[in-house]
Amino acid sequence: MTSPHLDPERQSAAQQQLSGLRFTKGHGTGNDFVLVEDQRGDIELTPDHVRVLTDRHLGIGGDGLIRVVRSQELLEGRDLLEAAPDAEWFMDYRNGDGSIAEMCGNGVRVFVHYLAQRGLVQLAEGGAVTIGTRAGARTVRRTAHGYAIDMGPWSYIDEELALERAADSLVLAAGLQDPRPALSISMGNPHTVVALAEDMELDGLDLHQVPNVDPAPPHGTNVEFVVPAEPLVQEGVGRLRMRVHERGVGETQSCGTGACAAAAAVRAWAGDAGSDQWIVDVPGGAVGVEFVPGPDGAEHVVLSGPAELVFDGQMP
Repeated sequence: MTSPHLDPERQSAAQQQLSGLRFTKGHGTGNDFVLVEDQRGDIELTPDHVRVLTDRHLGIGGDGLIRVVRSQELLEGRDLLEAAPDAEWFMDYRNGDGSIAEMCGNGVRVFVHYLAQRGLVQLAEGGAVTIGTRAGARTVRRTAHGYAIDMGPWSYIDEELALERAADSLVLAAGLQDPRPALSISMGNPHTVVALAEDMELDGLDLHQVPNVDPAPPHGTNVEFVVPAEPLVQEGVGRLRMRVHERGVGETQSCGTGACAAAAAVRAWAGDAGSDQWIVDVPGGAVGVEFVPGPDGAEHVVLSGPAELVFDGQMP
């Protein structure tokens, strides 16, 4: 869950340090972000700064913060450029509590939409651009209704245990009477997926509280609760509903990597009854997930959906 407000003295100090900072507010299916353009990497954003900017009561409000910076200006970006020289731009992503995150699928769409709208990249419909993230380079293609991202390969966090038992942990959330079996998936960041039997269970969860995951992942995890559609697959496309508690944030309206992880888990549970194409319904809308052969021989996940820039502003 997002950390409480800073104490008044730290809040005031951080606000003064941010005076004059220009920003943009954007979202992808309700997963919202504060974007700060910092092409040369001159702006130092501390955890306190991020918490002030993303605070929904005392700041702008957002699930996270995205710093728009050239890859060459960051150590992680320079390392990435050696393998992906086309990744000129780096998505420096922070969770709402100020912690650094590896990846955010909805954030990537919003980040690329910002680059395109501001003329920092030329990206016509059907065109593609490569950007850097802490989970590696990602290729994003512009579509008629948004953006599609090759999220890279997915994997089980504990493959041997997952294949043996189809579950590797137990999760208890507020609103559930008993712990439920879960499957842990990596999308460059950690996810724990829990299947529920019906919509009523999903709607009754209180995800303002952090779900208890046993065994507890060493660096935390995003937790997705899903209800597969009935029938699961129609005309070759699977469908499921999802709610998510994001590590370092709390419940969000959508989570791109979480949607990919949820589809991967449901597909694994479904076996031959599953599909390689999915629609994942989230509180903020719907995203598409497709499993495709990757150029590295591994199975990749492609995430698609809309992105919007809502407004620009400047800190007082």
